[in-house]
Amino acid sequence: MLSLATRRGKLVLALACLAGFLDFIDTTIVNIALPSIRHHLHFSVANLQWAVTGYLLTYGGFLLLGGRAADLAGRRRLLVAGTVLFGVASLAGGLAVSAGLLVAARLVQGLGAAMMTPAALSILTTSFPEGRDRIKAIGVWSGTIPLASVFGVMLGGLLSQGPGWRWVFFVNVPVAVVVIAAALRLLSGDTGHARMRNFDVVGAILSTAGMLTLVYALVNAPSDGWGSARIITELAAAGVLLAAFIGNELRHANPLFPLTIFRIRGLGAADATQVIAQAGFLSMFFFLTLYMQNILGYSPIAAGAAYLPVTAGVGLSSGIATKLLPRTGTRPVLVAGTLLGAAGVYWLSRISVHGSYLTSILPGLIVMALGLGAVFVGVQTAANTGVPADKAGLAAALITASATVGGALGLAIFTAIAAGRTRHLLAAGHAVPGALTAGFQAALLACSIFLVAAAVIATRAAGTRQQLAAAQPAPDPESVADAA
Repeated sequence: MLSLATRRGKLVLALACLAGFLDFIDTTIVNIALPSIRHHLHFSVANLQWAVTGYLLTYGGFLLLGGRAADLAGRRRLLVAGTVLFGVASLAGGLAVSAGLLVAARLVQGLGAAMMTPAALSILTTSFPEGRDRIKAIGVWSGTIPLASVFGVMLGGLLSQGPGWRWVFFVNVPVAVVVIAAALRLLSGDTGHARMRNFDVVGAILSTAGMLTLVYALVNAPSDGWGSARIITELAAAGVLLAAFIGNELRHANPLFPLTIFRIRGLGAADATQVIAQAGFLSMFFFLTLYMQNILGYSPIAAGAAYLPVTAGVGLSSGIATKLLPRTGTRPVLVAGTLLGAAGVYWLSRISVHGSYLTSILPGLIVMALGLGAVFVGVQTAANTGVPADKAGLAAALITASATVGGALGLAIFTAIAAGRTRHLLAAGHAVPGALTAGFQAALLACSIFLVAAAVIATRAAGTRQQLAAAQPAPDPESVADAA
């Protein structure tokens, strides 16, 4: 086990966070570059969404397989392989000369990220002893998630309006090289070959197919409509595949996804909290950005800069939450964070056609950010508390997949709410700005209600005060040598 008091411990933490930052930033960095990408590569309006959803599809679809592969094949091996794939796909995306090539690059990027993220997080949970060092490490990791998403919006605007949209992809390549070199230098070799015997191939196929179908249906539901035959068929197919997967896991001697992991106290509640909370948080960013650009007339860079206070709020609350966890446990932090987030998003739901940043947006953003940082730290800690080392990758994949599914589910639900409200007002003769704003208001109000529901679920999450405050074991000789 490593200690954060040693130089190597700090470097391993930095490596894991850098890998996670690279994955998370690519969920948003492309968004503001979409108009330029469409112009240069001649995307159709209908297909342009795949520059974004292609990444989310394979990222969410392969996370469970990636997490279990990290446990079985080795975490360093999977982190390096995933980063190589991610870096090559980023280079291919930057060099793409057609819409098809760019979408293919985004699909491969998502696959690489699905290998990297659970490997990086499980490296943290298996490298640091349960107690204060692990809480601090997960706290720092958790802070990188919202920071990367917000930074992606800002960096995407700067790059697309500066050197060009291709640099949205090129910027990943040198970072990937650093991650690969650091992983080979800092992390010990893997010994996972023996555990790959009797690998659950059927479980791997069923879980991946089920998750891919589910995420695909959710990202298409806003455009196709929940009642469309296509979405109903896709959701039904996802349900059948995932049910078959569970049946296979119950019978297999060496299951890909040992369902016994849910016997760990509160883990299921932590994952459920993540799904519902991220449905509210991530959707809030989507609707607020539309409001700033379509109603207040903000440029892409101005809309991205409007989120700068979020980075400060998340950083502050993440630090406070990390210090509170050993004293309070995860439940109070999670409940307080989700309720703070709900209050901030409710404030934002009061936006108006003639609103201003200082009165309509900034106060709600600050309150929301304080809640967001606490939720990320609390839910990541709760989802990894008490997890044995041989299932750390799976637990990491579960909590990350929960956020991905939650974000897609939230957008699918709340977009339908916003569109329905807007259509109703337009049919009644209301002006377009007022009708759009009312739709955003309805969606943001629904987001705040989801966050209150997440607070209720969080009362069942894991992470007692006694577990989190457990004394750390003495550092091993290697850690002592590193500190010298």
